Amino acid sequence: MQKSNPKKPLRPPQKQEKPGEENRMIPRPVFDNPVVKGCGKLVNKIAFITGGDSGIGKAVAVLFAKEGADIAIVYLNEDKDAEETKNSIEKYGRKCFLIAGDISKESFCIKAIAKAVKQFGRIDILVNNAAVHWESKSLEEISTKQLLKTFETNIFSFFWITKAAIPNMPKGSAIINTTSVTAYRGSSNLIDYASTKSAIVGFTRSLAQNLIEKGIRVNAVAPGPIWTPLIVSTMAPDKVAKHGSDAPMKRAGEPVEVAPSFLFLACDDSTYITGQVLHPNGGEIVNG
Repeated sequence: MQKSNPKKPLRPPQKQEKPGEENRMIPRPVFDNPVVKGCGKLVNKIAFITGGDSGIGKAVAVLFAKEGADIAIVYLNEDKDAEETKNSIEKYGRKCFLIAGDISKESFCIKAIAKAVKQFGRIDILVNNAAVHWESKSLEEISTKQLLKTFETNIFSFFWITKAAIPNMPKGSAIINTTSVTAYRGSSNLIDYASTKSAIVGFTRSLAQNLIEKGIRVNAVAPGPIWTPLIVSTMAPDKVAKHGSDAPMKRAGEPVEVAPSFLFLACDDSTYITGQVLHPNGGEIVNG
């Protein structure tokens, strides 16, 4: 992993248009450790992952495939990233079904679940992961259009996708939601984003209680600063270069370092855990 140097940026300054492409990032995020072999924790499971083309979602998808799962990936329009992820999954001998579209639209969320179920027959693991954010210096800068887009993508989609998925999830299934360290400490430049991430924590805890009788566990993962396309497509180049330097570990995490938290919550190692949040955040102490 990278070592910090206070006189040198952790990464070169760079900027992309939204939603950002992993294949253009310098350096490329680390999404897999091929030296680590799978243990068969998810053999023949079916996983549905939003934002699975890149970043954390990609690392989760590839790790799940390594552990024996077939994967349905939802992404916006980053076709090259999605195809690269599909190839990585297929190298581990598993199937990958790509579904492109905008999860901020309820109709698409419903259709995406229907397509995945038609392809695979069911969903054993649902990972609500995709998100957007914009940096805003003040509350006054956040337009209603931006506010709605952030909430529609980051939390409304969780409701819509999960609602459509539950009838197709057998007893013993798992739902894992991606929240953020900002849900616990806030963010002065990401007020709307942090608000959605806090909502995800409440959604996770409430849905966990609601689905206990159905035998479906619901948990979440709250990453800290991670090197993903979301960073290079939303932050100023100078901030991109220093991303993660204020974490206790003095660096941003790699997606491959976050994915095992999702695997733990998806497999039978966590059968007595529901309504909880894991915190791969580089050492930051949070409450909750």
